[in-house]
Amino acid sequence: MDPINFVILAAILFAIGSAAVLLRRNAIIAFMGVELMLNAANLSLVSFSRIHGEIDGQVMAFFVMVVAAAEVVVGLAIIIAVFRARQTISLDEPSELKG
Repeated sequence: MDPINFVILAAILFAIGSAAVLLRRNAIIAFMGVELMLNAANLSLVSFSRIHGEIDGQVMAFFVMVVAAAEVVVGLAIIIAVFRARQTISLDEPSELKG
């Protein structure tokens, strides 16, 4: 299979993820959109690494996965804390928390 197909798939996944972040007001859906964009970036890094025959893209994809795992832990903790305080996970509500 041609690696350019994976690059096209990564672009489609990134577009879906960015649409989820920009259009949805639910924090969980927006969070999933960010994760989808990170996975699309990983797919493109690995695809370009395969096209050029080097391992640099795969190493970068590994570091992006490590950052994504840390983001999941912190992001879900923040979402749960806001839900416990406000009983909602809407992205419009935390703007009212400004001091």
